[in-house]
Amino acid sequence: MRLIIGFLVLLCVSPLALAQSTLKVGMSADYPPLQYKDGERIVGVEADNAQAVAKILGKRVALFEFSFDELIPALEQGRIDVIMSGFSVTAERSQRIAFANPYMQVGQMSILHKDKLGRFSQPWAVYREGVRIGVEPGTTGAAFAKRELTDAQISFFADPPAAFAGLREDKIDLYIHDAPTSWRLASSDEDDDLISTYKPLTTESLAWAVRKEDTALLADLNGALAQMQAQGTLAYIINRWIPVQVSVD
Repeated sequence: MRLIIGFLVLLCVSPLALAQSTLKVGMSADYPPLQYKDGERIVGVEADNAQAVAKILGKRVALFEFSFDELIPALEQGRIDVIMSGFSVTAERSQRIAFANPYMQVGQMSILHKDKLGRFSQPWAVYREGVRIGVEPGTTGAAFAKRELTDAQISFFADPPAAFAGLREDKIDLYIHDAPTSWRLASSDEDDDLISTYKPLTTESLAWAVRKEDTALLADLNGALAQMQAQGTLAYIINRWIPVQVSVD
């Protein structure tokens, strides 16, 4: 009889209830160490964050991979519940989505070849007149260079590997990109001839994002984040994936 009753109860659970018990998380798996592919699995800081948040909320977690440009449309269309993808909080994005409280402070950093440590190791070296700066088009680093480095010679590179080649070929003195690119160098054998200053040139907040009308989930995320911070879970996750000191406040 108990088995029959249990079966009948299961039949009464609606598909909507089952859907509500799963936290659908969207991320672009191309941003190590925050989120990236290891074989067929998505791993990194945000993948672990998603697991921790879902556990606190009593939900299953499902990770959905999108290109970076597809994340906000996927959220707006209801294909995912939350973006957890190393998203910087910006005024432009805040017009379309709602950000939870930041879980990490990051910024743009300078990367250089070790042969040039004597000349460019200090953070202020980026402001020297005539310094040759590499940036990626459309990034926060490019915007910073355009706004602040008016005396520099700016060159554009499609991605970090192309810029790293530029450093090795002495086409540029410094490459400005976001913190995760610098963090990767700390554990990369392939790029051990390069080094970062590890001093942020800008201040940016990383946070999770939901639809503007999803105030209940936003409150849940903020509550889960507070619990992760209080219990040391967030610090453990960040220290697991990032081999250099960063701020998690």
